[in-house]
Amino acid sequence: MAKVVTMGEIMLRLSSPANSRFVQSQSFDVVYGGGEANVAVSLANYGHDAYFVSKLPKHEIGQSAVNALTRYGVKSDYIARGGNRVGIYYLETGASMRPSKVIYDRADSAIACADPSDFDFDKIMEGASWFHWSGITPAISDKAAELTKLACEAAKRHGVTVSVDLNFRKKLWTKEKAQSIMKPLMKYVDVCIGNEEDAELCLGFKPDADVEGGETNAEGYKGIFTQMAKEFDFKYVISTLRESFSATHNGWKAMIYNGKEFYESKRYDINPIIDRVGGGDSFSGGIIHGLLTKPTQGEALEFAVAASALKHTIPGDFNLVSVEEVEALAGGNANGRVQR
Repeated sequence: MAKVVTMGEIMLRLSSPANSRFVQSQSFDVVYGGGEANVAVSLANYGHDAYFVSKLPKHEIGQSAVNALTRYGVKSDYIARGGNRVGIYYLETGASMRPSKVIYDRADSAIACADPSDFDFDKIMEGASWFHWSGITPAISDKAAELTKLACEAAKRHGVTVSVDLNFRKKLWTKEKAQSIMKPLMKYVDVCIGNEEDAELCLGFKPDADVEGGETNAEGYKGIFTQMAKEFDFKYVISTLRESFSATHNGWKAMIYNGKEFYESKRYDINPIIDRVGGGDSFSGGIIHGLLTKPTQGEALEFAVAASALKHTIPGDFNLVSVEEVEALAGGNANGRVQR
């Protein structure tokens, strides 16, 4: 399998238990997670040599974050140690018509304050097949944005395929700041992943579809995919198409464009959703594995959509599924019968 590198922030997640509200909670459930860390866990589960690049404090909470990754096979060789804090986010899991809510407490985390001297990006990218990052990382801080650029430059020097999940986070930056940072970084990107909102806010593209109204007609995306591929010279443009009926019931499919052909995946009706945090990251992990191992973009996309549908059934940020489980669902086995 391939050497795959992801870079970003892993945070301590404190979740209110059993769908309770923050104000009701006397305790929190502890897990760790973060966009690119979640992708690394997926890829390690699929058998790849998955490396996560970040910086974490030397204290026990920093070590706990490292341990959360290594227990699932992610390699921590490129995690710098130092800085003062692990970023935190609080999650209140919604149900039915009540949406989930996230509160960030991540300012001045170790990776947000990291310096280029903390990382040898040429060594990190040596022998790698793939480098993945998301729009969350450059949004954390100007320093993290500089690290993202340096990592992308090193990836290109070493002939590494680069993917981005646009992942706009309005609590981290404005669309104007996002576009000023993200657009110049697109010249390093081969594979662009992002939903309709991400494409509009990060890159200034808007699909012709009423997504809020539940309309995810793929035709509305074809024009925007073609424009994005042309403007930024992407090899693949990919979007998930989520229909949000409630906090616990979503429709889920995706679309991919390779510059010549469009492919739309089959649709999954996910009901009930156990935990949708990390759903997009599990899709990114699935599409990276698919494009590295599958003969066609259609087969790669079906793997990614099945993988992310399964993630919605698993508590926590990480998608803890095997290739075989994903293949079984992608092949049509969605009945959920006990495997004896």
